[in-house]
Amino acid sequence: MSQTNKLKIFNDPIYGFISIPNTLVFDLIQHPFFQRLRRISQMGMSYLVYPGAHHTRFHHALGAMHLMQQAVEVLRFKEVSISKEEETALLVAILLHDIGHGPFSHALEQSIVENVHHEQLSLLLMEQLNAEFDGQLSLAIKVFKGEYHRKFMLQLISSQLDMDRMDYLKRDSFYSGVAEGNINSDRLIQMLNVVDDELVMDEKGIYSIEKFLMARRLMYWQAYLHKTSLVAELMLTKVLKRAKELTQIGEELPCSKPLQFFLLHKVELKEFDTHVLAQFASLDDFDIISALKEWQSHSDFILSQLSTMIINRDLLKIHVSNEKVSKAAVHDYQSQVMDVFALSAAEATYFVYKGKIKNQAYNKEGEPIRILKKDKTIEDVLETSDQFNSKALLQMVTKYYICFPKVLAEK
Repeated sequence: MSQTNKLKIFNDPIYGFISIPNTLVFDLIQHPFFQRLRRISQMGMSYLVYPGAHHTRFHHALGAMHLMQQAVEVLRFKEVSISKEEETALLVAILLHDIGHGPFSHALEQSIVENVHHEQLSLLLMEQLNAEFDGQLSLAIKVFKGEYHRKFMLQLISSQLDMDRMDYLKRDSFYSGVAEGNINSDRLIQMLNVVDDELVMDEKGIYSIEKFLMARRLMYWQAYLHKTSLVAELMLTKVLKRAKELTQIGEELPCSKPLQFFLLHKVELKEFDTHVLAQFASLDDFDIISALKEWQSHSDFILSQLSTMIINRDLLKIHVSNEKVSKAAVHDYQSQVMDVFALSAAEATYFVYKGKIKNQAYNKEGEPIRILKKDKTIEDVLETSDQFNSKALLQMVTKYYICFPKVLAEK
């Protein structure tokens, strides 16, 4: 047995020192499944817009765990009973909540595997870790799945005001330089409370909640849905789609073994056995980047062209507007692409496509943010907030985009 000191600290640029609370958490952080998150970017392709946005899921997971430690401390101070086992379950669940992310986070979620969400993969990886750690993650998995009777524990991990969102907004704002996303996580956590096993916020924290929701709305428009990072991620999914097509008709593409496995196989959730999970856990951003570099010189025009465009940040043109993009406009651009590059109609779809993006700061249909008023009554933040009376943060905003080669815009 290793005599390593397991009660270490990390120096984090956001919060200062983050402590590892126990040996289980240390061993989980040391596990290859978790160390892989050092090689998964937190903001996908956003570094093409914001050069500082090179932070990883590893950073984020540790930050979210640190906020959970603070939340447990605050709730205990307010006489909310949380046992040592429940505390460990909360810390483990938030630490591992993103462990199932694929390369470039959300960018390739539907390209590497078929119709499998990263939370489903996180759960599969957690269950395998639980087997390796002799059942020590059982309560954490129960909380993560929403099967534990104390509902506030799941709300701390996944809700409209959870430790995950608090960390990624503050962290992504810091690394990208988008100041509008910065939030006061300390204030928000100090306002936490629990009533009848439901998470609530003290009424005096209402302005911090409004700031949090506004910051989330602005971060989506300015960072996560920025048109340049959007088109880069779309192009990345197109590259993987083309690579899969070529591989499955017998073309052998130079790439890593884990990536080759997923190019060769259409893998759905039910097929994720131990072997497939091990292949997925070996896959990270570096597999994709090294493949793109190799594919730049491939004989297939689509694969080489898209790979070169991403590597050199010479991306497709993207127009975003409030109006729907007509089929006629798409067809017109595709016809021009067919002429300019001598492509078939099917091949032109790799260079011209449309879609839509949505942004909503607060979903009134989802589980509400509950406000504990001074008279001990509880109401939805909708009823308490002046901001929400204007409906500004409730509205689902939909925008439409079309992507096409820059050469067509110059014509």
